Amino acid sequence: MAFLRFDRAMADEIVTKEEVRAMRRSYGDAGLETLPDNPFEAFAMWLKQAHENTIIVEANAMVLSTLTSDSQIETRTVLLKDISEGGFTFFTNYDSRKAHAIDLHSNVSLLFPWYAMERQISISGIAEKISESESDEYFATRPWGSQIGAWASQQSSPLATRAELEQRFEGASKKWPEGSVVPRPPHWGGYRVTPLQIEFWQGRYSRLHDRLRYERANTAADWELNRYYP
Repeated sequence: MAFLRFDRAMADEIVTKEEVRAMRRSYGDAGLETLPDNPFEAFAMWLKQAHENTIIVEANAMVLSTLTSDSQIETRTVLLKDISEGGFTFFTNYDSRKAHAIDLHSNVSLLFPWYAMERQISISGIAEKISESESDEYFATRPWGSQIGAWASQQSSPLATRAELEQRFEGASKKWPEGSVVPRPPHWGGYRVTPLQIEFWQGRYSRLHDRLRYERANTAADWELNRYYP
């Protein structure tokens, strides 16, 4: 097996070490002095502001991190689709790598990186499947193409060619033509992440950032709001 070695000289032809180190910006002075007592109220407020920011493409996009069976951390971007029942809900294929990882280790983290606003929210919590009725309800609201795509994709499985995926999509679209009721695949549904920590980060001048973190010992405990050094 051949191994590719890092070539510093080759890399410098693309971008030098000095250029990388010079990639920095000065943050503003939009301080984060306090937040509401309820972390979900604070989150909803920041999410709304991110959604209204014309530079941010998908305010509800979040980086989901999971732990594999061999203790490897994996990350990917998923979309937040609900904030209810004291948690954050997303949907996926239950046969996917992320789903198998959650089945093994239910502790996950979420990250909302709103760079344009010099903000981020990081969340640590426990992921659990939501009820089938909740998954059915949301699936019925998805665009027809997304519904068919859920049937066509064997998410995280090896795919020989793009044509194979297109053929599976075509087959599912013939079975459920546009305008017909598409049932939810039994292997597709939602997870709700019940948080134990929710940290709000606001960039500030001289790297003196603001970090306010809601914390609780368990999902039944009351929240405490603490400030941390940047």
